[in-house]
Amino acid sequence: MNRKLKLFYSIFFVLIVTILLYTGCNVQEEKKAMSQDELIARGEYLIETTGCHDCHTPKTFGPEGMKPDETKLLAGHPEGSQLYEIDINMVGPGKWILTNDHLTAWVGPWGISFSSNLTPDNATGLGAVSEEMFIKTLREGKIKGIGRQMLPPMPYEVFGKMTNEDLKAIYAYLQSIPSVSNKVNKPVPPPMVAELYGKK
Repeated sequence: MNRKLKLFYSIFFVLIVTILLYTGCNVQEEKKAMSQDELIARGEYLIETTGCHDCHTPKTFGPEGMKPDETKLLAGHPEGSQLYEIDINMVGPGKWILTNDHLTAWVGPWGISFSSNLTPDNATGLGAVSEEMFIKTLREGKIKGIGRQMLPPMPYEVFGKMTNEDLKAIYAYLQSIPSVSNKVNKPVPPPMVAELYGKK
């Protein structure tokens, strides 16, 4: 075998070994897809650890203080609940942001926002919202992916940074919880706050 051929085979051999080593080191084992039960469990964990109940679950009050209302988990601002008078002079940029006793209604420079019903109720919750629309909503911060901008204190920017797998898990969990019929108020724009709730 002549020297040129030997050199060619040597270079070829080195290239093959290099390619095999490189691909071997960089091949990541594909993640096994989670079962529906695993997806729901993951979603429950994420909901429990990211503070969703703080705003989206109404509260009960007893000797031990404030607790999530177990009968209305993630049902949003309670339908028909009375809001209190607001001293408008206290609210605004550089001033206070106020909340109600359930932590489901928030008053600030944006007006008044109410936490949504996240249960799978078709008429008042997320029952008619597709997985794709749910993910788009949290990625872009627009209601149902196409509507108005989400209002404070909803931290959609944080949820928007989650992986698709995590957002799918949250969606799967929310679709698995008991459905609660609870029609949440529409937001109140800033000019209407004083008129509707301002201290007389």
